[in-house]
Amino acid sequence: MPQTIAHVTLVVRDYDEAIAFFTRTLRFELVEDSPSEDREGRNKRWVLIAPPGSRGTQILLAKASNEEEGSRIGNQTGGRVFLFLYTDDFWRDYKAMKEKGVKFVREPKEQEYGTVAVFEDLYGNRWDLLQPKR
Repeated sequence: MPQTIAHVTLVVRDYDEAIAFFTRTLRFELVEDSPSEDREGRNKRWVLIAPPGSRGTQILLAKASNEEEGSRIGNQTGGRVFLFLYTDDFWRDYKAMKEKGVKFVREPKEQEYGTVAVFEDLYGNRWDLLQPKR
């Protein structure tokens, strides 16, 4: 059986604010929002989101449950681009995201591999919006 990465965890401050940002601002789909328990037996939620039409890796929104986890919110990769959001229409998605107030920290640029711009999510994690060249 081939292997695949099913989920990538994104540490968040609050489930509902993160769900609202990703579903309303970035138009992601809420795949699952179920009650669960953390490793200490406390209540938490299992929240999965994915870009519209995605059949690949999903993002697990994980609410920080201690000070150390909380210190990682917004800077999970030390300021590097963390996630890569591929699109089939860069300019459609770029304009829609700008209209919704998404902060772009690097403006669109044509590269040999495609059209790309860097934006930040509600916590400051950096993402590439990328339309690869065919």
